[in-house]
Amino acid sequence: MTDPEVRPFRWQDSHRLIPSRYSESGTVLSTIAENPKEVEDLVLLDGATNDRVQSEERGSIGISTFELLYAIPNAHVVNAAYAHPNESGSRFNDNTRGAWYAADRQKASIAEVVYHKARRLGEIVVPDAPDQRPQRDLTMYDDWLADFQADFHVLDPPEDFHKFLQPEPVPQCYAASQALARHLLDQGSNGIIYPSVRYEGSECLVCFRPALVYNPHRSERLEITLTANKTGYDNRVRQVRFGPTRPRRAVRRAGVQ
Repeated sequence: MTDPEVRPFRWQDSHRLIPSRYSESGTVLSTIAENPKEVEDLVLLDGATNDRVQSEERGSIGISTFELLYAIPNAHVVNAAYAHPNESGSRFNDNTRGAWYAADRQKASIAEVVYHKARRLGEIVVPDAPDQRPQRDLTMYDDWLADFQADFHVLDPPEDFHKFLQPEPVPQCYAASQALARHLLDQGSNGIIYPSVRYEGSECLVCFRPALVYNPHRSERLEITLTANKTGYDNRVRQVRFGPTRPRRAVRRAGVQ
């Protein structure tokens, strides 16, 4: 089929939810060490098996050290998105190279997180629990905002690209979209703009290039609770205060500049 059209886009304050434990620039190892020397030794040991650290120092299968970010605020958060792909990949990346996914609305990011969290919980067997599955899960997420100003491929009109936007079954439904992403990446694509699969009316972005994730900064902290019901999980989202935050700006919807 014909490649999607390339259009110039400018987004401000797009939303990406990240588990709060990954937001800090320091190391959680400091909580189990008694002195700075022990912290240093533990960090070196952790680095030997940490995908992000190894990618920053030597590169990985799908991304080189020349593509990652260095010496800028929150570079570790951006690099982690590319150095820690899921085992089966995601919609527009395989397991050799990650990507930065974001949405134009926080609710769309929440919907994506809730869907995948509920799916993973449903796969856990708890012999002594009702329905033999976890009854409750509480996780803290930070809403990371970032700006984009570049040319992206756009899946528009969506009906022409429906095979890349299938909601189920995961991960099998990713086969066609991952193949498209590999093809576009080989052609030098910056990424893809596409309609949200989990939240109707919202738009999402997958950015293939770390250098195009501008001004990444943490905004709100959210507590997301999933509670089992008869067929799946109900969810509740609550904002949690964790310190001063930057005032929020309205998100500009994608459009031709």
